[in-house]
Amino acid sequence: MDFSSKLLENAVNEVSQLPGIGKRTALRLVLHLLKQPESQTLRLSQSLQKMREEINFCKNCHNISDTTLCEICANPNRDESLVCVVEDIRDVMAIENTSQYRGQYHVLGGKISPMDGVGPMDLNIPTLVEKAKSGKVSEIIFALSSTMEGDTTNFYIFKQIEGTQVTTTTIARGISVGDELEYADEITLGRSILHRIPFETSLKSS
Repeated sequence: MDFSSKLLENAVNEVSQLPGIGKRTALRLVLHLLKQPESQTLRLSQSLQKMREEINFCKNCHNISDTTLCEICANPNRDESLVCVVEDIRDVMAIENTSQYRGQYHVLGGKISPMDGVGPMDLNIPTLVEKAKSGKVSEIIFALSSTMEGDTTNFYIFKQIEGTQVTTTTIARGISVGDELEYADEITLGRSILHRIPFETSLKSS
C-alpha cells in the first residue's frame, strides 16, 4: 500500500495494530478522522492518553476502575461472600448486563495457556487464593469461557483452594463449548449464572 504522506502512513500503521483492524480498515478510519473537525480528533487523542495515564485496577477484584476500589466492590449492597471469577472486564460487563448477579468479581486478567506462555503466576490467581483462605468468601463461581484453557484454569484454582470451606460452582453449560463469555446473549448468560452447578459435578460430566 503506497502512501502519499509519511504522517498518514504512520497513523495507519498504528491503528492497524488494534485487534481485528487491517491496513485497509485502518486507512478508512484515519481518513474519516481527517474529515472531522480538528477538535474532535483532539478529544479522542486526549481521552486515550488520559485513560492510559490515569486508569486504575481495583485493589480488591482487579477490575478496571477510575479509583483504587471499583464501584462494584465499593457498593455495600453487593454480597462480598460471593465471588465470580472471570477472565477480563468484558466478562464483568456481560454478567452485569444480565442483572442476575449481586456478588463481587475477581478478574484474572487471562487464562492459563502454556502455548501462549501464560502460566498461573502471570494471572491474578494468588490474590484469589488469599480471598478463599480469608474466611470471608463462602462461594466462588467459575465463569470462564468453556474452552480447554478456561477449564484448565478452573481446575488449577480448584486444586489451589481445595481444603478451604469455600464452595466452588461453575456456570451452567447454557454457554456452548468453546464460546467466549462476552458473546453470549444476556438471557442465556443470566440463566447460566442462576443455575450454576457444583464444580466437582462439572468435572465428572466432562
